[in-house]
Amino acid sequence: MDRLLVTTSSTEQMVNITAPTQGLVTQRAWRDGILTLFCPHTSASITLSEGHDPEVGGDLMRSLKRLLPPDQGYLHEGNPDAHLKSILTGNSLQIIVENGQLQLGSWQGVFFCEFDGPRPREVWVKFQG
Repeated sequence: MDRLLVTTSSTEQMVNITAPTQGLVTQRAWRDGILTLFCPHTSASITLSEGHDPEVGGDLMRSLKRLLPPDQGYLHEGNPDAHLKSILTGNSLQIIVENGQLQLGSWQGVFFCEFDGPRPREVWVKFQG
């Protein structure tokens, strides 16, 4: 298993990790198969999103904040809104790799979503060829 390190710089943000993900595929010379990315954190997630317009990430973060604001009488203490946001956005992805290239749609990117930062994080990566 490999790991991508992601260091976030604010409480909530989306970090485009498409380039480092492709870089790992290239570095390891993975050709054809399935790449699984897994986020082992309960207050962060990983997702595919529109990758060319940075406003999409801001729109998602603002929408999730409206949907799940902090301090709304949640039953568990700490960072419950972050946990719920990560549940909604998901903790794993599978991406087809063909000829050593991530197979993404024209506008898609791979994003790490931080909901309780800033802090260093990891994405676990496994390739099945």
